[in-house]
Amino acid sequence: MHNTQDYQTAFLDYLEIFSKVREPKNLYEPINYILRLGGKRLRPVLTLMSAEVFNTDYKKAMDAALSIEVFHNFSLVHDDIMDAAPLRRGQQTVHEKWDANTGILSGDAMLIMAYQLFENYESETFQALAKLFSKTALEVCEGQQYDVDFETRDDVTIPQYLKMIEYKTAVLVGAAMKMGAIVANASKSDQNGIYEFGRLLGIAFQLQDDYLDAFGNPETFGKQVGGDIIENKKTYLYLKALEFLNNQDNKQLQHLFSVNLKDNEEKISTVKQFFISSGSAEATQKEIENYTKKAFSVLETLSINKEKKSQLEAFGNALMTRKV
Repeated sequence: MHNTQDYQTAFLDYLEIFSKVREPKNLYEPINYILRLGGKRLRPVLTLMSAEVFNTDYKKAMDAALSIEVFHNFSLVHDDIMDAAPLRRGQQTVHEKWDANTGILSGDAMLIMAYQLFENYESETFQALAKLFSKTALEVCEGQQYDVDFETRDDVTIPQYLKMIEYKTAVLVGAAMKMGAIVANASKSDQNGIYEFGRLLGIAFQLQDDYLDAFGNPETFGKQVGGDIIENKKTYLYLKALEFLNNQDNKQLQHLFSVNLKDNEEKISTVKQFFISSGSAEATQKEIENYTKKAFSVLETLSINKEKKSQLEAFGNALMTRKV
């Protein structure tokens, strides 16, 4: 098998060909901008890796990998508009650089382009990919709606939060891996197994993302640190802090998440102290480790050799110790 850098390099070369100049300029320029903005390229790498895990040339899965990346970035463009986010990967978001209408229309075009890429496969593979994609895309929308709803609710539970991040983030990671298995014509059992591996890893990935949103380095994280706190998002960190804090501190934290303050820096600092002193920050890190271990246990069910299992495990470990 190739290493992660090999997959990334090959994918970026393919992406460069895809990101050609097209007309009308004001529709396609924002698409090329967001696609070239960087990022971890986690999902396409997993698609390519998964195809090779099941003994197929990873290049055959390139269109499926590109579809996943185009869809992921489409969702980011629209999410950024909904969140009024100024930065994405350390650069201006599409709606900031252009405007909201441009972001909506270019995002719509990206969703269609993501589907178009499946047309490069034979009918049976096309059908399987499109069916998985449709299911996953709708779940991502459901997850985004849960996320929006939770901002104005004060009764969100940890199981509800975990369901939200599963739909908003983890199902797309699982789908990315299953698409590679579909292109490789792996058995249904292995397709479902690699999906479950990706889903569990995706939950751990989002928990890590939430943790970095509060405690990451703004220069390496690429997004506004404390953004979730400013937006009053009921993350795992927040819900665990409510569970651990005494009554007085609990009420103060809930109050902070019910208001929008002019001095966000003070709000972020106070909330982070609650996360640390309550033990919530430590509990979140333990939960990240827990889901990562669950993902690794699924590897034992796959009909692949030990070397390939070790490579998938190494990838997962690297993902969970990231700082970006």
